Amino acid sequence: MCCKYRGTPARRSRTLGVVLGTIALMATKTPPKGKKPVGPKPGEYPGKIVDIDVSSEMSESFLEYAYSVIYSRALPDARDGLKPVHRRILHQMAEMGLRPDKGHVKSARVVGEVMGKLHPHGDGAIYDALVRMAQSFSMRLPLIDGHGNFGSLDAGPAAMRYTEARLAQAALTMVAETDEDTVDFGANYDGQIFEPQVLPAAYPNLLVNGGSGIAVGMATNMAPHNLGEVIAATKHLIENPKATVNALMKFIPGPDFPTGGELVGLEGVREAYSTGKGSFKVRATVEISKVTTRKMGITIKELPFTIGPEKVVERIADLAKAKKIQGISDIIDLTDGQTGTNVVIELKNGFEPEAVLEQLYKLTPMEDAFAINAVALVKGRPQTLGLKELLQVFIDHRIEVVRRRSEFRKARATARLTLVDGLLKAIIDIDKVIKIIRASEDATVAKDALIKGFKLNDEQATYILDMPLRRLTKMSKIELETEQKELKSTIAALNTLLKSEDAIKKQVATEIDAVAKAFATPRRTRIGAA
Repeated sequence: MCCKYRGTPARRSRTLGVVLGTIALMATKTPPKGKKPVGPKPGEYPGKIVDIDVSSEMSESFLEYAYSVIYSRALPDARDGLKPVHRRILHQMAEMGLRPDKGHVKSARVVGEVMGKLHPHGDGAIYDALVRMAQSFSMRLPLIDGHGNFGSLDAGPAAMRYTEARLAQAALTMVAETDEDTVDFGANYDGQIFEPQVLPAAYPNLLVNGGSGIAVGMATNMAPHNLGEVIAATKHLIENPKATVNALMKFIPGPDFPTGGELVGLEGVREAYSTGKGSFKVRATVEISKVTTRKMGITIKELPFTIGPEKVVERIADLAKAKKIQGISDIIDLTDGQTGTNVVIELKNGFEPEAVLEQLYKLTPMEDAFAINAVALVKGRPQTLGLKELLQVFIDHRIEVVRRRSEFRKARATARLTLVDGLLKAIIDIDKVIKIIRASEDATVAKDALIKGFKLNDEQATYILDMPLRRLTKMSKIELETEQKELKSTIAALNTLLKSEDAIKKQVATEIDAVAKAFATPRRTRIGAA
């Protein structure tokens, strides 16, 4: 008679563990007296028990986990301002050809590609990262163009099967030139394909879009800034390497949140820019006006970063019911996706709007604190960086990108010039080329004959042999000479650029200035009093 065990999978697993443990214990018992121990049969592994120090093993395992979280998950790189998951999403979308001039595709498809090829973690984490890069209220300069319900400050997004995505125009400046040897590539999690260790990043993304993350023993919280202001400060630092924080703050007076608001407490901002740590407050933007012919009201137009109108309305209603705030007769939430935040607080007659507003700032999320903790990876190590250090890391990165790109383009132009020079030698007498090829027994003999007959090198002769005959006959000497002249001019310009550090810095300044002209927008967060 057979009986099935009907326990849960967890209980079955525990039961199996007990059984296996019992078997192992029985196997290690000393055999009875008078009987010789039976050793392993030929070909069998006898087994081995190794004594280890539990505390040492736990310490090493925890350190490995901590390093993995710090370097591979939680902290952004100071050069491109991205965590690995964000970098992988942008890179894979570029590889999929999801550019602004192409159609949107299902977010689930993007998540699947990223998870299968680059990021072997949960699809939820990947989708959350994708959603954030598409939210205009989370990113000062969104990197993904989303189609569908990507959520709001009070509600989460729709499931990935319902939303669609493609790269935003600004994202192209992050991923462009990765195919020109501008950054290092490393193997993915299974070693089958390669992924960029950092993106070229044409602007200081860490400052512009900010970021947050909790690692093991450390955390980061970066505020977003205005793109135009950040690039102006970057150009100033390129031209004046000894510039102080005060000088840079003339260009960047403070963070610029996508949701607007009013910044209060410049001393905290100055401290954060100097040391990498500091806190300040952000207030809601309001208008005091008549809401009816007889009643005054307070209209909330902007809220602090990450604060949604529903949360504020609920808090005010609770305070009014508890009579902790006097003078409020009604609250109407008129917020929608088109007009933005619009919460009308109707006041009772006889109450001063300014006095009620001060109570609202004090007791509700209409005034919220923001603490900057600028921790990012620099050369693979977490560091706390001030404003100048953050900008300098980016400048050094762009200088390296421009140098490597120039060397790559020079090598490519030089290789092409070599082939053009060979074609110009051969095109003088096409008939002779054809005659040599026809008379040769094989490709090796033909190549040797071409090298000898036209004074070509091995690369030039191979290229001519590999060309279809129709291309040889259609070639124009004038066209080749024009291309030769252009290639020589390009190589000379690149040599001039590579020989001068100042020229490379000037090129970096020119390129980031072009980004500012294309994507800069007016400041949204006003700078208030301390």
